Order: sequence, then structure tokens, then C-alpha cells
Amino acid sequence: MMPDEKLNAPDAAAGADLPASSGLRLAAAIDRTFEQANAEGRICLLPYVMAGYPDAATSEALALGLAHAGADVLELGIPFSDPLADGATIQHAGQVALQGSMTPAGALELAERIHRQVATPLVLMGYYNPILAFGLEHYCEAAALAGVSGLIVPDLPPEEAEPLLRSANRAGMCLIFLVTPTSTTERLAQVAAAVHRQNSGFVYCVSLSGVTGARGELSAYLPEFLARVREQIRLPLAVGFGISTPAHVAALTEIADGVVIASKLIDTHDRATPGQGVAETIRYFETLRAAAVRAHV
Repeated sequence: MMPDEKLNAPDAAAGADLPASSGLRLAAAIDRTFEQANAEGRICLLPYVMAGYPDAATSEALALGLAHAGADVLELGIPFSDPLADGATIQHAGQVALQGSMTPAGALELAERIHRQVATPLVLMGYYNPILAFGLEHYCEAAALAGVSGLIVPDLPPEEAEPLLRSANRAGMCLIFLVTPTSTTERLAQVAAAVHRQNSGFVYCVSLSGVTGARGELSAYLPEFLARVREQIRLPLAVGFGISTPAHVAALTEIADGVVIASKLIDTHDRATPGQGVAETIRYFETLRAAAVRAHV
């Protein structure tokens, strides 16, 4: 379920007296990454890897390969049996990972192994039920020990996020919120209040109304949507859902701060020559990375 649009009274003024920095120890790595990319005249690339797909060793190799190929932030997906925000590609990857016995604890172990080998910031993307079953405080402490910088929970609306937000911030991580083209002004204000309070990380802007999955064209209303988000939110904006080609990335360089690529990378791996999935995925990622340079700096 994507964050719905139900809303309590908005707090548009929240965040107006923010400190200069949240001081979140692990999340600061994300902040530095966006600052560095902006200084270099490009936007960040955030590739997604499903933990345990097609198996744990391959997902680790893929994450490390993407990091070495210039990934700015690695997004590690945690498989879940009812991933309602995800389309067919990620649903399939999640099912295979679950059948291969990947668990939230296993994903944390994988994150720790990746963190020991590369400096690229890690964020975990997973649904709320497994986190709740794990225990919010315990989960955040374990993620922090694994070196994770932030959490993305696509089915957690902001009005219900306070307990996990507190636990994540106590552990030094940020909670990354999602907004959609149908987010109302009041909903954006509510997200702004939460993210400005922690003052770290980025906001995940869903490019379309629907589930994940590669698309042929970007939504025509994306520039207006991002402009509307920027009116209220001062953190970097990363666009995901449907981003799949170098042309998509290039088109976003002037209006976004980062892009998330997920299903297209999984599709590339699955359609690769046998034994060449990791290599071919990394080669495709490099074409996306090359397109991330802004024309006007």
C-alpha cells in the first residue's frame, strides 16, 4: 500500500526553526553524497538490489559491483510476501528471495557484509510488518550496527511514522518518506514537518500513480510535481518508480537531485547471457551513470 492521503491537521510551520544539521551520525553519509554530487554537477544514482535475488551471493556481488561502478547510495530491498507497492519484476524477485530463505535478519547480515567492503551509503527498503515483528528499536539498532544510513518503508504513512522515526533517529539513521503525484498540499506539509525535524536524508518522489516497474516514458506532470514538492521540502528529492533509461536520467538532471533505478536493473540481470547477469547489469548502470551529468552547472 502506498502512503494514503488521509491526513490530520497539517503542520506547515513545522521545521521553520530547524537546526543547521540533524547530527544523525549514519545518515550524514547520505547528506555528504548528495552535496558532493551537486558540487560535481550531477545527480545521484541510487540503484536497487533485492537482498537474496537470485541468491544471497549474487545480490552481494551485484551491490558491490554497482558501488564500484559509481552508485551514490545503494538501496537494499528486503523481500516481503505482500509487496503492494511493487510491480511484477520486484514481486518476482522478492518471491525468489523468500524461497531462498532470505529474511530481514539475513538482509541485515548482507548489508553488514556490503558495508564492510564499500563506503557507499546503504538504505534499506522494506515493508512495515516485518519491521514491527522484529521490534522497532531492535531493528533500528541492528540496522545501525550493520552500517545502514536510512530506512524506506513504502507502506508507512507519515501520521503513523513517529515511533519508527524516533527509533531510527536514536540509532543515527534517517527515515526516508515517500510522496506521490497525488499527495495533497496538506500531506506534503506533514512530510515536510517530519523530514525537516530530522533534517537529513532525502525525500523519495514516486514518479507516477501505480506500482514499481520500468516504463517507456516519464510522466508529463513530473516537473510540476517536483516543483510542488520543492515549495515545501528543503531536502534533496530522488525520483523513483518507472525510471529505466539513460534518457529518463538525463531528463531528470535539471529538476531532481537523484534517481532510483530498480526494476530495469533486475530485468537486465534476468535477460543477460547466462553467467553474465552481474556484469551486464553493471554495464547498463554505467550508461545511466553517464547520463546523470547536468548540462548546466
